[in-house]
Amino acid sequence: MNKHTKEIIGTIGMKAQYDENAKKLLSNKIFLAHILKGTVTEFKDANPRDIISLIEGEPYVSTVSVEPGMTNQVLENPKSKIKGSNTENMETKEGAIRFDIIFYVRMKDGISQIIVNIEAQKNSSPGYPLMNRAIFYTCRMISSQKERDFVNSNYDDINQVFSIWICMNMKYNSMSHIHLAKDEILEPYDWKGNLDLINIVLIGITNTLPEYEEKYELHRLICTLLSNQLPEAQKFDILEKEYNIPVDTKLREDVSVMCNLSLGIEERAEARGEARGEARGMKRTNETIIINMYKNKFTLEQISPATQKSVEEIEHIIEENCVTM
Repeated sequence: MNKHTKEIIGTIGMKAQYDENAKKLLSNKIFLAHILKGTVTEFKDANPRDIISLIEGEPYVSTVSVEPGMTNQVLENPKSKIKGSNTENMETKEGAIRFDIIFYVRMKDGISQIIVNIEAQKNSSPGYPLMNRAIFYTCRMISSQKERDFVNSNYDDINQVFSIWICMNMKYNSMSHIHLAKDEILEPYDWKGNLDLINIVLIGITNTLPEYEEKYELHRLICTLLSNQLPEAQKFDILEKEYNIPVDTKLREDVSVMCNLSLGIEERAEARGEARGEARGMKRTNETIIINMYKNKFTLEQISPATQKSVEEIEHIIEENCVTM
C-alpha cells in the first residue's frame, strides 16, 4: 500500500469519526430541544429546557435500521402497552442503512406522541434526490409502527412523524417543510384522517455563521456546533451567552474532538493537494524536457534513458503535444 493510498484511507476514517461525533453531539437533549423548537409548530414558543422533559428516554443514535422488517427490532415506544413481536417481514442485511438519530417526544398534552428522526448531511447532493430519501424514511417511520404503536386496523393510533435533515456546506441558509396537502378535484368532501402524519423538514446551513437574528436562531446554533470555520472559544462563548447552554466538561470534550477531526481532515486534504500539485509540476517538467530534446534532434532511444521513460511513453507524449514526428 503506497503512501497516497494510506493517506486516503486515513482521511476516510477521520471523516467517519467526524460524522459519528456530529450525530452524538446533535443527540444531546438540549440541542434536540432547540431543533424541535425551530421545526415543530407545537414547540415554537416553548422553552428548550421544558422540551427536554418531553423527550422520551434516550435517543437512538445509528442503531435503528431503516430496512424493512428491522426497525422494530430496536426502536421501542416507552409508553406503549403493546407487547409481542411485530408482523413485518423479517429481513437481515449486513451494512443496513440506519437512522442517524430517532426518538419519541410527548406533546404538551402529555398523551399524544410524535416520532422524530434527525439526519446530518455534508451537503444536499449525495448523488440522488435527498427529498426522495427523506420520503422513504418517513414512510418507514409510519409503517414500522404496526404492532408497536398500533395493532390490527387501529390506524387512528398512528403517531405523527418528523424527518429533519440538516445539510451543511450550503450556499445560503434555508428551511423547507414538506407535508401532505389535499386538492379538491370535484365537490369537496370532508374525508376523516390526519393530513399532518408525515412531515419532512429540510434545513440548509452555510459554513459562515449567520447574523444574530430570530429567523436564524436554529441555523446559528447548528452552525456553531458543526462549522469547521469557528474556533472552539467562540463556539463555547455563543453556546453560553446566546443560548444559555452550560458548557460542561463533556460538551467541551465533544466539541474539541469535532474541531480536531475537522482540522485533521483539512490538513490531510491540503497535504494531498500539495502532493498532487508537485506531481503535476514534475510531470509537466518531464514532458517539457522530452519535447525540447526531440525538437533538438535527439532520437527516442536517446531520450528514453535520460528521462526514464519508455519509447512508447515518449511517443505518446510527443503526439499529445501535437509535435510532428
